This record gives sequence, structure tokens and C-alpha cells, in this order.
Amino acid sequence: MFLHRPTVGYCILSATKTLPRLLIIAGPTASGKSKLALDVADRLNGIVINADSMQVYREMRILTARPSPEDEGRVSHRLYGVLSVTERCSVGLWREMAFREIEKAWNDVKLPVVVGGTGLYLKVLLGGISKIPEVKPEIRNKVMLFHDKIGPKAFHAELAKVDFEAAERLHEADTQRLTRAYEVYLATGTPLSSWHQYASTTQSINADVQTLVLQPPREGLYNTCNERFETMLEGGALDEVRGLMKLQLDPSMPVMKALGVLELVSYIKGEISLEQAKDDAKRATRNYAKRQMTWFRNQNEKANYIFAQYSERILDKIFSKIRF
Repeated sequence: MFLHRPTVGYCILSATKTLPRLLIIAGPTASGKSKLALDVADRLNGIVINADSMQVYREMRILTARPSPEDEGRVSHRLYGVLSVTERCSVGLWREMAFREIEKAWNDVKLPVVVGGTGLYLKVLLGGISKIPEVKPEIRNKVMLFHDKIGPKAFHAELAKVDFEAAERLHEADTQRLTRAYEVYLATGTPLSSWHQYASTTQSINADVQTLVLQPPREGLYNTCNERFETMLEGGALDEVRGLMKLQLDPSMPVMKALGVLELVSYIKGEISLEQAKDDAKRATRNYAKRQMTWFRNQNEKANYIFAQYSERILDKIFSKIRF
């Protein structure tokens, strides 16, 4: 019943007013959300738009689990591999790019299907970016020195004392975001997570939005995370990381925090065995998936939650939840 709607990009509210439609598909890593987005977009005359902070990088297709060239050929995909690993993709930059692609989809009478596991990207897409006061350079320097002095693990614990929500969703290796959260608290006396709940200075998107969130059973998801990392290694992840190392990027660059990068770099340098690298990377992936599940569970009360790993056998059941 979804195959023959030529105006799938729009939702008629009355005889004189319409709102464009937007479908968001979210969930933890390895939950199958990219495949779900592909199947939904295929049926609903849609375009898939990336909302994963690592899949924007061109040189990291394998380790960031970007859609395959075959999938990209089946349905139009946007914001995948659009930046070099030598660039930084901020929340604001992604939001600007996403807005442009969503508008293009609507103009072409297509349904934009935004898919990803970067919760903050999805949050600012729907609600805008909060106005946070500028942090003085001396405070920023003080925080960086503090971080370097006590180390990532202890710094993560210190942030949790003043901004538990931010610490909960950030890994201890994410120096850039951890220090940003801590410096905002020092500068304003208010946690960064609280600032994100204040009124936005950028306009929220004006659309008829529906959100689907995949929340698979935890143990099954963890097994999928483990299996997928093995598949990545078989597919050339080590060569991908070797290419990354040749660029001699600053360790603070976002792509250096992609799951598996640090562990495989340590293996290539001879610091740890391949088995240790795999175990560490799988553990980091599972921990990240756990944080994502917590984030999505607490963010959107109006979302339709699907408590299963995605597979085509449940596609019809998922379509029963889509009102478009």
C-alpha cells in the first residue's frame, strides 16, 4: 500500500496547509538501522540521509560500516563520505548539510529518511542548537592541562561529578567532547547537557516527523557487534587504518576516535597482539552500543520503538508502525 503514493513527501493537514514528511531511523551500532533505512526508502520513494558522525568521512568506509556501493546504487544516499578525514565535522556543520539534503528531497517529492546512531545529531536536527556562552581561552587551556595531568579515565570520572549525562554518553577517549563539556561547566556553572535543553538559537525543523528506534535485546546486539568487527577485518579494515596512519593526523581529529581505530593502530605499531586489539575493539563497540541504547531510550517519548534486531522478516511489522 506504500508503493503507489506519488506525493509521499508530503502530509496533508487541511485543505490549505501541508507539512513535509520526515522519517528518522535511529538505534545503536550494528542494530541493522542502515538496512532498514534502505528497505524503507526503497518502498517509500525515499532518499537515505546519513546521521552518523563517522560515516561522513570518505576514507573510512569499512571501519565505519558505511553502506556498500551496491546499496548506494539501489537507493540514493546522501552525506556519506562527503568529508576527508583531515576535516572536522561539527554538529553545526552536519545540521546545515542535513537541512540542505532534506530540502532537496522534498523539492524532488521524495521522502527524506535520516538514519544514524549519533544521538546529538538527531537532537539538533529536530530541536536546534542551544546558545552556549563563549568560553574564554584561559579556561579552555586550564581544562586541557587538567585532562593531561590526570589522564582520560580520571578526567571522565571528574566530568561525571558535574555533568553525569554528558559523561554517560561520551567515551573516556573522546577528549574533544569531554573537555568541551567540562569547560562549559567551569565557564557557566551549568552542565553542557542542561544548556542543550534550553531554548535554541537555530530554528527547529518544520515537518511532520516520525521516528523509529531499533532497540535489540542486548546480548544479541553484542554478538552482532563482535561478528561485524571480524567481518570488517576480513574486508580490509587493517589496510584502511594503515592508510589513515600514513596521513599522520592529529590524535584529536574526530576520525581517530572511530571504533576500532586506536586498537588497530596499537596492533600495527606492534604494541599489542591482534587478538588483544580485536578484544579491546569489540569491548569498546559493545560499550558504545550500550551508551547509545541508553541515550535513545531517554530522548524521545513519541518514537516508535522496535525491540528487535532488524531483518527483512519483520519489515511488514515495522511498516505497520509507519503512518506515511
